[in-house]
Amino acid sequence: MTDTAHETVPAEQASAAASPAASEQPRLSPADVESAVFAIGDRARRASRTIGRANRAWKDRALRAIGAALKENEDAILAANAKDLEAGRAGGTSKALLDRLALTPQRIDGLVAALENLAGLPDPVGTVVRGQTLPNGLRMRQVNVPMGVVAAIYEARPNVTVDIAGLALKSGNAVILRGGSAAAHTNSALVTILRDTLDSVGLPADAVQSVDAYGREGANVLMRARGRVDVLIPRGGRELIQSVVLNSTVPVIETGEGNVHIFVDASADEEMAVEILLNAKTQRPSVCNTVETVLVHRDSTVLPAVARALAEKGVRLHVDGRTMAALPEGVSAEAATDHDWATEYMDLDLAVATVDSIDDALEHIRRWSTGHTEAIITNDLRNAERFIAEIDSAAVIVNASTRFTDGGELGLGAEVGISTQKLHARGPMGLTELTTTKWIVQGEGQVRA
Repeated sequence: MTDTAHETVPAEQASAAASPAASEQPRLSPADVESAVFAIGDRARRASRTIGRANRAWKDRALRAIGAALKENEDAILAANAKDLEAGRAGGTSKALLDRLALTPQRIDGLVAALENLAGLPDPVGTVVRGQTLPNGLRMRQVNVPMGVVAAIYEARPNVTVDIAGLALKSGNAVILRGGSAAAHTNSALVTILRDTLDSVGLPADAVQSVDAYGREGANVLMRARGRVDVLIPRGGRELIQSVVLNSTVPVIETGEGNVHIFVDASADEEMAVEILLNAKTQRPSVCNTVETVLVHRDSTVLPAVARALAEKGVRLHVDGRTMAALPEGVSAEAATDHDWATEYMDLDLAVATVDSIDDALEHIRRWSTGHTEAIITNDLRNAERFIAEIDSAAVIVNASTRFTDGGELGLGAEVGISTQKLHARGPMGLTELTTTKWIVQGEGQVRA
């Protein structure tokens, strides 16, 4: 984290290329940036009033139109993304970050499918949470209403641009985006498409705006835009998230890093364990629901098969002494330290420890977990129930891959992020998590005694 007054948002990793919009403008003073970002917030507030009143059919029509526009402009999006990837490689960006940054025709198809999914979901706005008629005849109900203006600060994840915009639209919110310089060209192309499409269906283009043109100082101002922005959601690495949490005066929903654990119980089936662990570690290692630490019960017999399978997929193992002694011939590993137990690798690295009991597994997880996702592989119902009861994380999984901690996979259509805090929202944040509630009380002249 930087220590200067105007550098509270950390620099993106070495891939960071200057925002194309920013590079074309003369450098603005901090006062000018503040004025520009506050103006964006004011326009978003006005747009939110229209979006908040839009009915489901109108919003769903916009979502499907955005999906069609993404496909129509696929070549332009991929060309912009290629510029960001080229800059990232030139800057020495890690393989994991490049994977998060990259868009492909298949990933664009995934974004379109997510938008279609969102269009098929019920509109959360207006849903009655609870209600009753009181003894004095007052009719009261609590209903879901939009937040208003949602802001997001994220890095090297252009898919998030579409996901958050789609979720915000369906839940009746305007959104302000800070996508970071690593994805500047891609995000610029996507935001233009989003705004043009909203305008084409009669919704305000200002329901989707970006402050990327104003760089880190623009992000800092966004964090101070209390009254213009209702909630701020950071999504990225530990440094970015903690910077936003510590420096924002706008209410923050903290999305957390994923130091994710899987406990392989003594009763775990070998074939199941191999399949789950390969999926959880190697399907897409750069994302936050990838397993980072595996804890194996000392009486389990699956370790040799698991270690061989992971090694064949190129996974680098970091292990404790007992695990090292139990590795099969031909499988190498490094000795693990406390750094490994605390690390979200987001790469083909995996920490492995041998534990004596479920108690030891629970204690290890309590010490090192970031509260994202923990899983157990077991055929012992009592151990499964105990694991569920005693693990205090946003998601707890039994006999399945940790990769299912995802808004799309859990039927939410998409997600803004995965909250690891406990207030308002926890776990994958979909449509309902982007609403708050309002009390409506109706009477016939009652007064309080």
